[in-house]
Amino acid sequence: MSHYYSEEPNVPLKTRTIEVCLRGQCFKFITASGVFSFGKLDRGTELLIESMILDKGWRILDLGCGYGAVGIVASRFVDYVVMTDVNRRAVKMARKNLKINGVRNAEVRWGSLYEPVRGEKFDAIITNPPVHAGKEVLREIVINAPRHLNDGGLLQLVIKTKQGAKYIKALMDDHFTEVRELAKGSGYRVYAGIA
Repeated sequence: MSHYYSEEPNVPLKTRTIEVCLRGQCFKFITASGVFSFGKLDRGTELLIESMILDKGWRILDLGCGYGAVGIVASRFVDYVVMTDVNRRAVKMARKNLKINGVRNAEVRWGSLYEPVRGEKFDAIITNPPVHAGKEVLREIVINAPRHLNDGGLLQLVIKTKQGAKYIKALMDDHFTEVRELAKGSGYRVYAGIA
């Protein structure tokens, strides 16, 4: 069984282009089968994008970028964005979407979790984590985030209230100096942990 967090999705490639307006700007994204949220922008990602904290001089990591919605929107408000994904099809789509949206201050790298950014630090890590990949993956994202964040940097993530929000919040409380709820709605919560 192939999942969107597989390296090579084994479903035939189908693409669908969507247009969405987020944070007062409009974007076009090519979505693909075998990549998270085919044919639409899911509610959790939308809530994360609308509530994420961004600052002009920041360098951001979009971890598990999928077809690139979070990183591409963020690129309009920050200095630089590094986008990563383990799914090769997602990486290909995200690169296409950078071009379509005229983004020049971002790049997409292939690899699992923090491997593609070993030794690098960011002002914020923003992610809609792959909940179905299991608790171990979620745990790794949270506990390894501080070593990739500048002092005072933020891990910002969205999680379904009924699919691990309590677990994630407790984990973040253990590994960050402060954790805030940035938004909630449609069965999701967005948390920010301050390193």
